[in-house]
Amino acid sequence: MSTPERLIESTRELLWERGYVGTSPRAIQQHAGAGQGSMYHHFAGKPDLALAAIRRTAGELRTSAEAALGGDGSAYERISAYLLRERDVLRGCPVGGLTMDPDIIASDELRAPLGETLDWLHGRLAAIVQEGQEHGEFNGALDPAQVAATVVATVQGGYVLARASGSPAAFDGAVGGLLALLAPAA
Repeated sequence: MSTPERLIESTRELLWERGYVGTSPRAIQQHAGAGQGSMYHHFAGKPDLALAAIRRTAGELRTSAEAALGGDGSAYERISAYLLRERDVLRGCPVGGLTMDPDIIASDELRAPLGETLDWLHGRLAAIVQEGQEHGEFNGALDPAQVAATVVATVQGGYVLARASGSPAAFDGAVGGLLALLAPAA
Protein backbone atom coordinates (compact mmCIF):
# COMPACT_ATOMS: atom_id res chain seq x y z
CA MET A 1 0.00 0.00 0.00
CA SER A 2 1.38 3.41 -0.93
CA THR A 3 2.11 6.06 1.69
CA PRO A 4 -0.92 8.23 0.75
CA GLU A 5 -3.14 5.13 0.97
CA ARG A 6 -1.73 4.19 4.38
CA LEU A 7 -2.30 7.75 5.59
CA ILE A 8 -5.91 7.79 4.36
CA GLU A 9 -6.70 4.36 5.82
CA SER A 10 -5.06 5.26 9.14
CA THR A 11 -7.03 8.50 9.29
CA ARG A 12 -10.27 6.65 8.56
CA GLU A 13 -9.60 4.20 11.36
CA LEU A 14 -8.60 6.87 13.84
CA LEU A 15 -11.54 9.14 13.00
CA TRP A 16 -13.90 6.23 13.60
CA GLU A 17 -12.20 5.32 16.91
CA ARG A 18 -11.25 8.72 18.32
CA GLY A 19 -13.08 11.45 16.42
CA TYR A 20 -11.53 14.47 14.76
CA VAL A 21 -9.97 16.10 17.83
CA GLY A 22 -8.54 12.80 19.04
CA THR A 23 -6.93 12.15 15.66
CA SER A 24 -3.70 14.09 15.77
CA PRO A 25 -1.29 14.29 12.85
CA ARG A 26 1.27 12.49 15.01
CA ALA A 27 -1.18 9.64 15.72
CA ILE A 28 -1.95 9.36 12.00
CA GLN A 29 1.74 9.22 11.13
CA GLN A 30 2.44 6.59 13.79
CA HIS A 31 -0.55 4.45 12.77
CA ALA A 32 0.44 4.71 9.08
CA GLY A 33 4.13 4.21 9.67
CA ALA A 34 4.82 7.45 7.81
CA GLY A 35 6.97 10.42 8.65
CA GLN A 36 5.82 14.01 9.00
CA GLY A 37 7.48 14.92 5.72
CA SER A 38 5.58 12.20 3.87
CA MET A 39 2.28 13.30 5.32
CA TYR A 40 2.74 16.93 4.37
CA HIS A 41 4.18 15.99 0.98
CA HIS A 42 0.90 14.26 0.06
CA PHE A 43 -1.64 16.32 2.04
CA ALA A 44 -1.86 20.01 2.94
CA GLY A 45 -2.61 19.13 6.55
CA LYS A 46 -4.96 17.30 8.85
CA PRO A 47 -8.17 18.81 7.36
CA ASP A 48 -7.11 17.78 3.84
CA LEU A 49 -6.28 14.26 4.97
CA ALA A 50 -9.49 14.02 7.01
CA LEU A 51 -11.50 15.08 3.96
CA ALA A 52 -9.88 12.35 1.85
CA ALA A 53 -10.62 9.81 4.60
CA ILE A 54 -14.24 10.95 4.98
CA ARG A 55 -14.77 10.82 1.22
CA ARG A 56 -13.37 7.29 1.15
CA THR A 57 -15.61 6.21 4.04
CA ALA A 58 -18.67 7.75 2.38
CA GLY A 59 -17.80 6.12 -0.94
CA GLU A 60 -17.48 2.70 0.66
CA LEU A 61 -20.86 3.07 2.34
CA ARG A 62 -22.42 3.92 -1.03
CA THR A 63 -20.76 0.94 -2.67
CA SER A 64 -21.85 -1.53 -0.01
CA ALA A 65 -25.40 -0.12 0.11
CA GLU A 66 -25.70 -0.23 -3.67
CA ALA A 67 -24.55 -3.85 -3.73
CA ALA A 68 -27.68 -4.72 -1.73
CA LEU A 69 -30.08 -2.16 -3.17
CA GLY A 70 -29.08 -2.73 -6.78
CA GLY A 71 -29.31 -6.50 -6.64
CA ASP A 72 -31.97 -8.76 -8.04
CA GLY A 73 -35.35 -9.20 -6.44
CA SER A 74 -38.40 -7.27 -5.48
CA ALA A 75 -38.29 -3.87 -3.83
CA TYR A 76 -38.93 -5.49 -0.44
CA GLU A 77 -36.18 -8.05 -1.02
CA ARG A 78 -33.64 -5.37 -1.94
CA ILE A 79 -34.52 -3.18 1.05
CA SER A 80 -34.36 -6.31 3.21
CA ALA A 81 -30.93 -7.15 1.77
CA TYR A 82 -29.72 -3.65 2.65
CA LEU A 83 -31.10 -3.84 6.19
CA LEU A 84 -29.76 -7.35 6.82
CA ARG A 85 -26.34 -6.93 5.20
CA GLU A 86 -23.26 -7.71 7.26
CA ARG A 87 -22.31 -4.87 9.61
CA ASP A 88 -20.07 -4.41 12.64
CA VAL A 89 -23.08 -3.19 14.60
CA LEU A 90 -21.32 -2.70 17.94
CA ARG A 91 -18.72 -0.50 16.32
CA GLY A 92 -21.35 1.83 14.88
CA CYS A 93 -21.80 3.33 11.47
CA PRO A 94 -18.63 4.92 10.11
CA VAL A 95 -20.67 7.65 8.39
CA GLY A 96 -23.30 8.10 11.08
CA GLY A 97 -20.62 8.27 13.76
CA LEU A 98 -18.85 11.08 11.95
CA THR A 99 -22.08 13.11 11.93
CA MET A 100 -21.91 13.09 15.73
CA ASP A 101 -18.46 14.70 15.74
CA PRO A 102 -18.87 18.43 16.47
CA ASP A 103 -15.64 19.37 14.71
CA ILE A 104 -16.63 17.59 11.52
CA ILE A 105 -20.16 19.01 11.57
CA ALA A 106 -18.79 22.51 12.16
CA SER A 107 -16.86 22.29 8.88
CA ASP A 108 -18.96 22.63 5.73
CA GLU A 109 -16.20 20.91 3.75
CA LEU A 110 -15.83 17.90 6.06
CA ARG A 111 -19.60 17.56 6.58
CA ALA A 112 -20.46 17.69 2.85
CA PRO A 113 -19.53 14.08 1.91
CA LEU A 114 -21.57 12.78 4.84
CA GLY A 115 -24.67 14.77 3.89
CA GLU A 116 -24.28 13.85 0.23
CA THR A 117 -24.04 10.16 1.08
CA LEU A 118 -27.05 10.15 3.39
CA ASP A 119 -29.02 12.15 0.80
CA TRP A 120 -28.02 9.62 -1.88
CA LEU A 121 -29.09 6.72 0.35
CA HIS A 122 -32.41 8.40 1.13
CA GLY A 123 -33.07 9.05 -2.57
CA ARG A 124 -32.09 5.52 -3.57
CA LEU A 125 -34.40 3.99 -0.96
CA ALA A 126 -37.29 6.30 -1.90
CA ALA A 127 -36.96 5.27 -5.55
CA ILE A 128 -37.08 1.60 -4.58
CA VAL A 129 -40.17 2.17 -2.42
CA GLN A 130 -41.83 3.98 -5.32
CA GLU A 131 -40.92 1.10 -7.62
CA GLY A 132 -42.49 -1.29 -5.12
CA GLN A 133 -45.66 0.80 -5.13
CA GLU A 134 -45.81 0.76 -8.92
CA HIS A 135 -45.61 -3.05 -8.85
CA GLY A 136 -48.30 -3.30 -6.17
CA GLU A 137 -45.85 -4.51 -3.57
CA PHE A 138 -46.22 -1.57 -1.17
CA ASN A 139 -49.29 0.39 -0.19
CA GLY A 140 -49.76 3.26 -2.65
CA ALA A 141 -50.67 5.62 0.20
CA LEU A 142 -47.15 5.45 1.65
CA ASP A 143 -44.90 8.43 1.06
CA PRO A 144 -41.69 6.97 -0.42
CA ALA A 145 -39.54 9.78 1.04
CA GLN A 146 -40.93 9.16 4.52
CA VAL A 147 -40.41 5.40 4.25
CA ALA A 148 -36.83 6.01 3.08
CA ALA A 149 -36.25 8.34 6.04
CA THR A 150 -37.60 5.64 8.34
CA VAL A 151 -35.23 3.04 6.89
CA VAL A 152 -32.21 5.33 7.36
CA ALA A 153 -33.34 6.30 10.86
CA THR A 154 -33.87 2.66 11.82
CA VAL A 155 -30.36 1.73 10.76
CA GLN A 156 -28.74 4.69 12.49
CA GLY A 157 -30.90 4.30 15.59
CA GLY A 158 -30.24 0.58 15.61
CA TYR A 159 -26.52 1.27 15.82
CA VAL A 160 -27.09 3.56 18.79
CA LEU A 161 -29.31 1.04 20.58
CA ALA A 162 -26.86 -1.80 19.96
CA ARG A 163 -23.90 0.21 21.21
CA ALA A 164 -25.79 1.38 24.29
CA SER A 165 -26.88 -2.15 25.19
CA GLY A 166 -23.64 -3.81 24.14
CA SER A 167 -25.59 -6.27 22.02
CA PRO A 168 -26.36 -6.54 18.31
CA ALA A 169 -29.81 -7.85 19.32
CA ALA A 170 -31.04 -4.26 19.66
CA PHE A 171 -30.09 -3.51 16.05
CA ASP A 172 -31.58 -6.78 14.88
CA GLY A 173 -34.82 -6.03 16.72
CA ALA A 174 -35.17 -2.61 15.12
CA VAL A 175 -34.50 -4.00 11.65
CA GLY A 176 -36.84 -6.95 12.19
CA GLY A 177 -39.63 -4.63 13.31
CA LEU A 178 -39.22 -2.41 10.28
CA LEU A 179 -39.19 -5.36 7.90
CA ALA A 180 -42.39 -6.65 9.50
CA LEU A 181 -44.01 -3.27 8.91
CA LEU A 182 -42.84 -3.15 5.30
CA ALA A 183 -43.69 -6.76 4.46
CA PRO A 184 -46.09 -6.97 1.53
CA ALA A 185 -49.54 -8.17 2.47
CA ALA A 186 -50.09 -11.82 1.66
